[in-house]
Amino acid sequence: MYKLRMARKLVGIREAAEALGVSAQTLRRWEREGRLFPDERTAGGRRRYDLVRLRPGMFRAGDEAKRRTIAYARVSSHDQKDDLERQKQVLELYCARQGWTFEVIADLGSGMNYHKKGLKRLLDAIIDGQVGRLVLTHKDRLLRFGAELVFAICEAKNVEVVILNQGEDTTFEEDLAKDVVQIITVFSARLYGSRSRKNQKLLDGLKQAVEESERC
Repeated sequence: MYKLRMARKLVGIREAAEALGVSAQTLRRWEREGRLFPDERTAGGRRRYDLVRLRPGMFRAGDEAKRRTIAYARVSSHDQKDDLERQKQVLELYCARQGWTFEVIADLGSGMNYHKKGLKRLLDAIIDGQVGRLVLTHKDRLLRFGAELVFAICEAKNVEVVILNQGEDTTFEEDLAKDVVQIITVFSARLYGSRSRKNQKLLDGLKQAVEESERC
């Protein structure tokens, strides 16, 4: 992995003192005490300080401003497309009211699926340092399980996470039922090869129960 090195910005003692909010005399005293040394001296003996090293936050501000706000929306299935549009509208309205420049990434797929194109694009942008803020309508819109891991990555990358609704999602039961069906389907496929009629019958019964509860 390559690390970017910021270009040095060498200034005289007065400008360095002003940047730190102290006097030039204080900088001279800190040098005598071994607390802060100039980065170099000119041929005439004048002190030169690297502002990037003294106050890196001043030079990170421009980079921070370039980081994007991304709003992420997701539903589990095609029959929830109307809900997906509502999510996107809520996210767009909220971000616009905050005055943020933003992008909406939308996914159609189970909260158990970690290979959705939109989610992958979002994670790649976060890890690459391109994202400064992530906005969600509900936590479960990101992932059913594992959202906390993504939030930990956001924290490590200094990404602000904004969740508009902390309560239960209105589509929670419907989505959960679809996710359970997906889990059962995966296990059914794995157990099918074993030709265990008992296991297959059990899984078929569970799947049927979930589908019936979903219809109710």
